[in-house]
Amino acid sequence: MGLWTGHVLPRLTDRSLRAPGLDPLRERTCRGLHGRVLEIGFGSGLNLAHLPAGVSGVDAVEPVDAAWRLSAARRAASPVPVRRLGLDAQGIPAETASYDAALSTFSLCTIPDPVRALREVARVLRPGASLHLLEHGSAPDGSVARWQRRCEPLQRCVCGGCHLTRDPAALLEEAGLSDVTLRGGYLPGPALGRPWGYLHHGRARTGTASGPAAG
Repeated sequence: MGLWTGHVLPRLTDRSLRAPGLDPLRERTCRGLHGRVLEIGFGSGLNLAHLPAGVSGVDAVEPVDAAWRLSAARRAASPVPVRRLGLDAQGIPAETASYDAALSTFSLCTIPDPVRALREVARVLRPGASLHLLEHGSAPDGSVARWQRRCEPLQRCVCGGCHLTRDPAALLEEAGLSDVTLRGGYLPGPALGRPWGYLHHGRARTGTASGPAAG
C-alpha cells in the first residue's frame, strides 16, 4: 500500500467515522451480538465501545496495518479480547460454523468482491446466526443516486476503492443469506452530503437452525 492508502486514508477514515449521529447507529447495530463474534473491516475499533456484555471475544479481519495500529488504545481499553484473524474477508482463515455472530460496518463498500466475502462470512457462522450490518450505499432517491454514480469513479480512486452505489440488501441475498432486514436513512446534515450519507443498517441470517437464532 502507498502512503495515501496505507497511512493517510486510515486516519481520515477514523475521523470521518466518528461523525455525530453514528454512535446510536453503531449501538443499535451491535445490539444482540453474543459469544464469539467475527468482525470484517475492523478498522480502528470504533465498534468496541458498543459491544454488548454477552460478547466473549472478537476475531477481526482488517487489511490495513495503520488502521490496526490506530485501534490499539481502544483494544487495550475493551473488556472484550480482540485478535487479528486475517487481512481479507474474501478468504477467512477460520473453520466452518465457528462463530456465533458477525459484524460489518462501513466495509462492504471497499471489498473487491463483496458477495464472495459475504459467502465466507456465512460459511464461518453457525446455522441460524446473524450478521449485523451498518453500511453506506445506494440511495432510493433518483437525484441522489445519479450523483452517487457520477461521484463513484473519483470516490473509488481517492477512498481506497470505496463504492457509493452498492446495494447491501441485494448483496446479502445474492450471497445466500436469509431474513434480510435492513432499514435505510440519511445522516443528518446538508443535502450536499447525501450521496455519501445514505446508510443501510440491520441484519441477515445464515440457513435455518434447530433453535432460535441470536438477537
